[in-house]
Amino acid sequence: MTFLPSGLYSPTALAATFTAKQERQSADSLIQINAGKSGPMAFAPAEQKIQLYTGEYYKACVVGGILACGLTHTAVTPLDVVKCNMQIDPKNFPGIGAGFSRLASTQGLGGLFRGWVPTLLGYSAQGAGKFGLYEYFKKTYSDLAGEEVAARYQNLIYLAGSASAEFFADIALCPFEAVKVKVQTVPGYAKGFTDGFPKFVSQEGVGGLFKGLTPLWGRQIPYTMMKFGAFENVVQALYKYVVPKPKAECSKTEQLGVSFAAGYIAGVFCAVVSHPADNLVSKLNATKGVSAGQIINEMGWVALFTRGLPLRIVMIGTLTGLQWGIYDAYKVYVGLPTTGAAPPAEKK
Repeated sequence: MTFLPSGLYSPTALAATFTAKQERQSADSLIQINAGKSGPMAFAPAEQKIQLYTGEYYKACVVGGILACGLTHTAVTPLDVVKCNMQIDPKNFPGIGAGFSRLASTQGLGGLFRGWVPTLLGYSAQGAGKFGLYEYFKKTYSDLAGEEVAARYQNLIYLAGSASAEFFADIALCPFEAVKVKVQTVPGYAKGFTDGFPKFVSQEGVGGLFKGLTPLWGRQIPYTMMKFGAFENVVQALYKYVVPKPKAECSKTEQLGVSFAAGYIAGVFCAVVSHPADNLVSKLNATKGVSAGQIINEMGWVALFTRGLPLRIVMIGTLTGLQWGIYDAYKVYVGLPTTGAAPPAEKK
């Protein structure tokens, strides 16, 4: 005998109870999401997990930068090996196809991936500083300037923030870059980072790891200023002239597509601006006891600006597009908006 109605625990009643519970939970979730909506991320399917410009926000940007730079630079190691050898030894590496063929025939396929460990470590460290510090300096300089001045001179904010970030990011990158170039361009120097790093230090000292820092700044700071400044402006232009609807109405996939396209376009400009310094860095790290002036006299100004440039445009364009795509994908994953503002509303 029971005091409860027999239909209370029937399958039909249980299903109805479960459905009603799910509907209440869905309604509560929608209320919470709508209460937290603001700006371009109003489309987000989940409540924003991280508040903007907090310690957690900058940590997320650092992780996104590590993933964006570390993974992409490592993936294009074969292109980088060929490019560096074209810059150092143009007689034996006169072009892209010839460079790949020579490396494959003399060092095997493994030679195309030589130096991938210092590439992964160095550019992960650089990416952490590049992206994390850019977000920090952009916010800091905007606050110092004030809302009205920052809006009027937003390009100066982008350029100053990116230059400041890259200054520190390159200090982290420089030792790894020095070992990477040596391993990639000096036959028989070392198998990789574990034996190449101690050998480099024993031959040239700890200071030798940073001998390429000044030309590295000369390459990377203009590159990064173009990378972030051009990206921010191309994003606005794409939403204004190409994308047929406002950013706030675009899906996450559409916004990430804009990030990749803007990143690729920005990357082409980056490659051209930073290429002369890239040639200098490769030569300085591969040749002991030479100065930048000696390298310029040896190469000539035309070669300094053009040697290896077509390959670098392809490499950097693809690299920069993928970096922005990965970086913004990670930001979306943790509940943050994609980088780049929608174009300002036109005054009527």
